[in-house]
Amino acid sequence: MTNSIKPCPGPQQLDTDTRSEVSPVTQQMNTDTRLRVSPKPRKRRKKGDKPDKPRPDFPLFAHATKRWAKKIRGKMHYFGPWDDADGALNKYLEQKDDLHAGRTPRVQREGLTVRELCNQFWNAKRLKMEAGQLSPHSFNDYDATGQRIVDAFGENRLVSDLAADDFMRYLSGLAKTWGPVAQANEINRVRVLFKWGYDSGLYDKLPRYGPDFKRPSKKVLRLARAQKGPRMFEAAELRKILKAAKQPLRAMILLGINAGLGNADVGRLPMAAIDLKAGWLTYHREKTGIPRRCPLWKETVAAVKDALAKRPVAADESLADRVFLTAKGGSWYKDTSDNPVSKEMAKLLKKVGINGHRNFYALRHTFETIGGDSRDQVTVDAIMGHAPDGNDMAAIYRERISDERLIAVVDHVRAWLFAAKVESKKDGAYRR
Repeated sequence: MTNSIKPCPGPQQLDTDTRSEVSPVTQQMNTDTRLRVSPKPRKRRKKGDKPDKPRPDFPLFAHATKRWAKKIRGKMHYFGPWDDADGALNKYLEQKDDLHAGRTPRVQREGLTVRELCNQFWNAKRLKMEAGQLSPHSFNDYDATGQRIVDAFGENRLVSDLAADDFMRYLSGLAKTWGPVAQANEINRVRVLFKWGYDSGLYDKLPRYGPDFKRPSKKVLRLARAQKGPRMFEAAELRKILKAAKQPLRAMILLGINAGLGNADVGRLPMAAIDLKAGWLTYHREKTGIPRRCPLWKETVAAVKDALAKRPVAADESLADRVFLTAKGGSWYKDTSDNPVSKEMAKLLKKVGINGHRNFYALRHTFETIGGDSRDQVTVDAIMGHAPDGNDMAAIYRERISDERLIAVVDHVRAWLFAAKVESKKDGAYRR
């Protein structure tokens, strides 16, 4: 049987054998088509196109931010750039147990950087401050220390790479401008920071600080304090200060020497803490939480009454219960070394010509020193609001101190301050 299907003619045959059956237009189209035939171009990914998963079981997807991502417990998490799918997968596998359980993933121990450590430490201290367990002043100190560490060591430096020579260079930089006391405080904060990271499980061992990265000796600290001179006022100086002081600073100074109050104490003093009719102050110390009760001198009561008579209206409702307000109705409390009380006291001391390394807080030093001469240190500590030593069982069991003892101590300080003259006895003792 003969096959009736004819083979399809080739291009040349079509042109030759069927020329009479094809129109000139069609012939021209065929010619153009033959000239334009070229290999099919490879499809290229347009800019912004997301890459395909490396394999079907790849657990991450390509996010528009050019990172591999996964939504876990309703929150988007990112694990690395598109061009590093393997790295992104490894990071996900390391963190997936914590993420799916709703926990914050642990940083790789071998890869913890100085910046990551300081950021986690900062967050922990901020939470403590917001919970009222850390003062804003201490938080600011830790914040500043963390920034200095990052600047000195480098934000991408691995904690595991730090060695003794790094800490010695850090200490040498401090020694150029800081005194021994400031150095001691900074060294303590640095050690607290790295110890926190170790206790938090961020690394398996503490850095080696070296034998010299430690607080200066007690002798060095004593010599440094001795060079600055006494941190207290003499009676004649205080009388001069009180005479020149204006309200409300005058009332604050009297509360400082009468009851051992510091800058933050007078700045935050609430109306409920002071009973001017009875002449008593009942006010716990914010720093330690220790309750304090102290009798007030008649001079102190009069000064506070005068300050209240001139007190401006509070600029904010939250300050309405404060005893002392600034001229604009603001707060005298600012938990930094540059707070309003310190600044006004510095101006006053300069005005009356009393210099030296003394400030408003030196009033506490003065009360502690002169109050101690009453030979009732237990009562002095109670008025000052000192936290008892854990080894002092008597302080732990002591529930109260009699009014007579409290009055005796403050009367002793008052007699020292307002004595008209002092006569010397042959045995070297003094009577007023």
